[in-house]
Amino acid sequence: MSVTGPSLDVTDPARELPRHSIGAAARHCGLSQDTLRWYERIGLLAHIGRDNTGKRRFSDRDLDWLTLITRLRTTGMTVADMIRYAELVRAGASTIPERLAMFRKTRADVLERIAELEQTVAVLDHKISIYEQQTLSDAVRSTDNAAS
Repeated sequence: MSVTGPSLDVTDPARELPRHSIGAAARHCGLSQDTLRWYERIGLLAHIGRDNTGKRRFSDRDLDWLTLITRLRTTGMTVADMIRYAELVRAGASTIPERLAMFRKTRADVLERIAELEQTVAVLDHKISIYEQQTLSDAVRSTDNAAS
C-alpha cells in the first residue's frame, strides 16, 4: 500500500472513471457527505463527475486525493493551505519546489507536535505510576486492617 492508498497503476485510465457514490467516498475517507460537498465548493476537490441523474460520482483518483487531504488535515494543515496545495498541484510541475517547501514545513510541524505529545505521555505515565502505587498502598492497608 502506498501513502495515499492501494498501490495501483496510476496510469490506468479506469482510475479516472467516476464510479463511487458520495456515500462510498465519505466512508472511504471518514468524512461526511456535507464535508465532501463543501470541499468541492471551495476548490479543494477538482471537478467531480456526475451520473446521468446529476449525482456526484468519485473516481479512484478522487478517492486517493481525498485520502491525501484527509491526512494533511490530520497534520494540522489549515484548509486554506490545503486549497493552496490543490491549486499548486493543478498548476503543474513548475510548482513542485513550492509544494516541497509546504510539505517540509508540515513535516517539521508534525515532528514538533509528536515531541510535545511524547512529553505529555511521559507526564501521564508518571502520574499513572503515582496513582497505581497509591492504590496498591491503600489495598495493602485495607488488607492489614481487615486481618487485625
